[in-house]
Amino acid sequence: MKLFIFSCLLVFSGNVFAQDPVSAARNNNISELAGFKNAGVDLNKADSRGFTPLIIAVYNNNPEAVQFLLNANVDINTGDSAGNTALMGAAFKGYTNLAALLIKKGTDVNQVNANNATALIFAATFGHTEIIQLLLDAKADTKITDRFGKTALNHAQLQENETIEKLLK
Repeated sequence: MKLFIFSCLLVFSGNVFAQDPVSAARNNNISELAGFKNAGVDLNKADSRGFTPLIIAVYNNNPEAVQFLLNANVDINTGDSAGNTALMGAAFKGYTNLAALLIKKGTDVNQVNANNATALIFAATFGHTEIIQLLLDAKADTKITDRFGKTALNHAQLQENETIEKLLK
């Protein structure tokens, strides 16, 4: 019933609202996210491509939306259709502040995606030294191998990134 009433309010209010929580997260629209939450909408629900609001908020570097969603107790470890988590997105994009927040909130630093890659492998591949240090401090497993049998260290070596190689040895 709450969802029906909220939907009617969206249609008749004259205001422009996102069509779903993923769009609200993409646009860092906290008031819309709050409206969805108050209406009982599942903030863990993925869109057609498997992206949850949290994953999209991280990927778009929207710290306010990330914080709102974490405070709403969304599943911090849900992956997209390829198994990529919000932490993997932060490691890929190099968003150290968001990686730190996700780690502080208890994300699984050793979760793997469909290719058996971890956030540490992403950070090593894309040269994000500060994120690697955060992950190591959070006890990320340096011995996990991706589907190609490569560790984070192997990826750093492929990128010829000596700084990261030293961190991972």
